Amino acid sequence: MNTPSHPITDFAPGAVGPESIAPDTGKPGFGIYLHWPFCAAKCPYCDFNSHVRHAGIDQQAYVAAFRQEIAAMRLLSGPQVVTSIFFGGGTPSLMSPDTVGAILDAVRAAWVVPEGIEITLEANPSSVEAGRFRGYRQAGVNRVSMGVQALNDPDLKRLGRLHDRADALKAIGLARDIFPRMSFDLIYARPDQTAEAWAAELEEAISLAADHLSLYQLTIEEGTPFYGLHKAGKLIVPDGDLSAELYELTRQVCESHGLPAYEVSNHARPGAESRHNLTYWRYGDYAGIGPGAHGRLSTSAGKIATATERTPEQWLKLVAENGHGMIETSELTAAEQADELLLMGLRLREGINLKRWGALAGRDLDRDRTDFLIHHGMIEQMDADRIRCTPAGMLVLDAVVADLAI
Repeated sequence: MNTPSHPITDFAPGAVGPESIAPDTGKPGFGIYLHWPFCAAKCPYCDFNSHVRHAGIDQQAYVAAFRQEIAAMRLLSGPQVVTSIFFGGGTPSLMSPDTVGAILDAVRAAWVVPEGIEITLEANPSSVEAGRFRGYRQAGVNRVSMGVQALNDPDLKRLGRLHDRADALKAIGLARDIFPRMSFDLIYARPDQTAEAWAAELEEAISLAADHLSLYQLTIEEGTPFYGLHKAGKLIVPDGDLSAELYELTRQVCESHGLPAYEVSNHARPGAESRHNLTYWRYGDYAGIGPGAHGRLSTSAGKIATATERTPEQWLKLVAENGHGMIETSELTAAEQADELLLMGLRLREGINLKRWGALAGRDLDRDRTDFLIHHGMIEQMDADRIRCTPAGMLVLDAVVADLAI
C-alpha cells in the first residue's frame, strides 16, 4: 500500500497533527458542517437527508446559496476561530473541486480559518476519481472519510452500494496517496454475518486504514426499504447476543492493532481522532449549513439549536427569499444543554466532566443512581471530576444516559 504523499508535518503544530490530541478542556472548539444532500442512488438502509436528482445539479446555484447562508450563520455566531470543517452528505465527492473551493473561500471570508486545521470531505468509492481528489486537496481538503461499508462484493450488493471491492481498494489507495489523513466506514452486524467473517474483514480493513476507522452496527431505521423487508421477515440481522459479540470483537481487534475506540463507533491511533467529530461529542459549537443541516451556536441570547430546510429545492427558495434556509432557531435551556452534553459525552472513551455538567444542570448527578451504575459495571469513575461508560455500558448507552439524566 502506498504511503501518504503529504506527510503529517503538513499540519500546523498543535492544530491537527496526530502526535497528540488536546485534552478536554471544556472548550471543544468551533466547527463548520456543510451538507451536500445529493447522492447517485439511495442506499436501502439510509435515513440520512439525501436525495437523487437524475436531471443534474446546478452547482453554481448551490454555491451562491451556500455563500448566503454562511453569511447568515456568521451574523448568528459572531466572530469565531474555526477549528474544523466537514463536508457531509449525501455524497460530497459528487461536487466539483471548484464548488468545494468556492464554499471554503466563503467560510474563510466569514470566520478566521487558521492554516492547517482539519478539513474533511466524505466520499463514496463509486464517485472517486484521481483528478477530483487532487482538486479537493488543492482546494484545502486534508482529510477524506469514505463510505466503503463492506470489503466483499455480495455484501456491497446487498447494501445497495454502487461500488465493488475493486473500486473500494482503488479509492483507499488514492486517498492514501493524495491526502495526509484518511478514514473509511464499515458496517457490521450485516445479514448472515458471522464473528469469524467479520474478524477477517476487520483485520484487512486495519491493514488498509492509515489511522482511523468508523465501524457502525447496521441499524434498521423506520422509513427505509430495509425496515419494510425486516418487518416482513425477509431481512434477518444478527440477534442481540451476536450483535454484542460483534461489538466486543470489534473493540478487541482494533485495540490489539493500536486503534482503540475513542468513541462508541470510532477507532483511531492516538492523536488521529476526528477533530470535527470531537467537537460534537465534547458538546462544542458548530454552524450547520446546507439543506437539512443542524447546528449548535452560542449567541448573546444563549445557546441555540438551528436546523435548515431538508428538501434541496425548497432550501434554495428559502435562501433566495430570506438569505438563509433555516426553519428552526430555538433557544436551549440549561437543562436541555446538560442532557445533550450527557448524551454526546458518554459516547466518548474520555467520558464527561462532572463540573461542566453540573454547571449546566444546576445540580450534581444523583449519587445513588451513579453508584448503582458503577456497581453494575455500566459506568466508571475516572477521577473526582470525570465519569465514563464501560464497554458494557456502551452496549446500552441510551439506557445509561436516561438513567443518569433523571
